[in-house]
Amino acid sequence: MRDVIFHSVALNRDMPYRVVFPASIPAGEKLPVVYLLHGGGGGFRDWTNYSDVARFAEQGLILVMPEGNSSYYVNAAERPQDRYEDYIVKDLISDVEARFPADSSRSNRAIIGISMGGFGAVNLSFKHADLFVFAGAMIPAIDVPSKPFSIKRVGQWREHSSIFGPWGGKTRHDNDPYVLAKLVHPAQMPYLFLSCGEQEGLLPANRRFAAELAKYHFQHEFHAGPGVTTGINGIDVCQRSFKVSSNTQPGE
Repeated sequence: MRDVIFHSVALNRDMPYRVVFPASIPAGEKLPVVYLLHGGGGGFRDWTNYSDVARFAEQGLILVMPEGNSSYYVNAAERPQDRYEDYIVKDLISDVEARFPADSSRSNRAIIGISMGGFGAVNLSFKHADLFVFAGAMIPAIDVPSKPFSIKRVGQWREHSSIFGPWGGKTRHDNDPYVLAKLVHPAQMPYLFLSCGEQEGLLPANRRFAAELAKYHFQHEFHAGPGVTTGINGIDVCQRSFKVSSNTQPGE
């Protein structure tokens, strides 16, 4: 495990990320990479601090955990200095592939997130389908751009407005997965894995989104299970996706 500090051009500041990789990598070998996005209120250490995700590196993966702050991993509408989408897809990926033995092909690059990070993984995969073969989202906050105003959540609404802009604005439209599902070509998209616990408040929004994916024939799977998590690990599916994609073309 290694923590890295690098300079992000998009954010114009130094940013940290954590990497977990096999202790021994044969000379000249390039490994598949999984980018793991943390949830709201969390940080880049969360995946290793609160889960056993590091064990997947033993199976020949490089795991990359960037700092996302409370950004939803988008270029913020009202914060010109917070271009988190560009930071992930341009600066971070470039630094990882320059610094570590990371395979740079789409067929060996995946993105997975939880909650806010789940939204980020889905949104980035829609907008940059050429970069990822697999996108996983666990209890994703999928409806944040389209969630109506509520006086009970006025503080959250203000925070979200600074990121997504005014209701009906361009940034909301361009970062709304329900909208994007109607605009992108399903055959060009990565495989989508979604999971949400049956006691989660986000379950109705995720069921509705899964129905949209089915309606437009996206390659995907959706799992709902008891409790607040499903117990289904998207990285297991991700590894199978890497193996399949090595023998197929994008969209097959």
